[in-house]
Amino acid sequence: MSTRRARAAGLVVAVAALLALAVPAIARADTVTQWNLNATNALIDTAGQAPPVSVLHLAMVHGAVYDAVNAIDGGHEPYLSSPPAMPWYSTDAAAATAAYLVLVSIVPGQQLALEGLYDSSLAAIPDGPAKAGGINVGEAAAAAMIAARMNDGRFGPFRFPVGNTPGAWRPVLPAFVNDPNAWLKDVKPFLIESSSQFRTKGPNALTGHKYAEEFAEVKSLGSLTSTTRTLDQTLASRYWAEQPAGTWSRIARGIVGQEGLSNVDSARLFAMLYMTAADALITVWDDKAHWLFWRPITAIREADTDGNPATAPDTGWLPLIPTPPYPEHPSGHLGLSSSMVLTLQDFFKTDEIAWTDTNNAGLTRSYTRLSQALDEIVGVRVWSGIHFLTADEQSVKIGKQVEKWREHHYFKSMHGDEDDQGDDD
Repeated sequence: MSTRRARAAGLVVAVAALLALAVPAIARADTVTQWNLNATNALIDTAGQAPPVSVLHLAMVHGAVYDAVNAIDGGHEPYLSSPPAMPWYSTDAAAATAAYLVLVSIVPGQQLALEGLYDSSLAAIPDGPAKAGGINVGEAAAAAMIAARMNDGRFGPFRFPVGNTPGAWRPVLPAFVNDPNAWLKDVKPFLIESSSQFRTKGPNALTGHKYAEEFAEVKSLGSLTSTTRTLDQTLASRYWAEQPAGTWSRIARGIVGQEGLSNVDSARLFAMLYMTAADALITVWDDKAHWLFWRPITAIREADTDGNPATAPDTGWLPLIPTPPYPEHPSGHLGLSSSMVLTLQDFFKTDEIAWTDTNNAGLTRSYTRLSQALDEIVGVRVWSGIHFLTADEQSVKIGKQVEKWREHHYFKSMHGDEDDQGDDD
């Protein structure tokens, strides 16, 4: 891997396209953060992977990067492996190599373009034993991750069962699709013991007062033509409607930059973020398959069948944001978002982190605390017309349970004390 062959002329265009996406971060990002950008570009922008699928793959990438960098630093327990390493090996070479090799195993069709980015990373590192040693460590960490995720349940045949009784999920407008990634429920978790370890209490009973209350809330606030939703609620809903794995990755990169994290710290943070999020999403999809609850659009249009005298149908009702192609309970976005927020709080030992972010549609949101964003997203999925409040709240609990499990079982300091990162806050 340390000797690179000459590039074919046709590769220049493909490499230039990916480099153009990466250029804004190159001057200020550590290698781990730069390869997070490379990975999200490859998995989300180029491959078009759905949020839960891209999070699974980002967990693989950053799990390998963490093991590679941590093997050199030696500060924390490894995730899968701790390849032999000297403390003077290049963490830049290790991180770039681990990320590149795992990414190529996931999206082999992008190998040439990714190889160009990898060459660029290696070219910035002086040749010598430190670079060669880092490459070797990165190769070993990547191989361990690729082997560990073989036959892990990805891309299986499962689809959500379709029902036609009151409360039962069925495909809806606009495309009447049954989630092609429903197999997520059968994927082997990264950290927790099983996908059903943190089962929720489930949706509210159709005939109950609580269901009718949440029904009225989403019917009013979540309607495409709502007169009760505020302009700010609409803007927040549209901001968070983009691919949430991409949104949270961009936010995390910004926080890493403003907090000035090193390769070692950012490697641990990104691994914690994506592995926790992946297991939260695996749990959510398992729970969706367990409850198979109908979406608000179905519930509102067919309210005359639910047996609840406090609900009334609107056969033409539409949500602000198009309904995703999988059961309603619990919320995937909140499983992802709560795990991200809680992991950031744990890593930095504070909720007081402020940031401003502009999404790909040009919408900008600013936050003064991590919890402020999470609280907003709980409301957003109701204002968007795609979730009942209970689904959001129970997903926040899933994220919290998975985060606590990770905190007690993984990424522990080898020195038996608090992480240095937290001591500064």
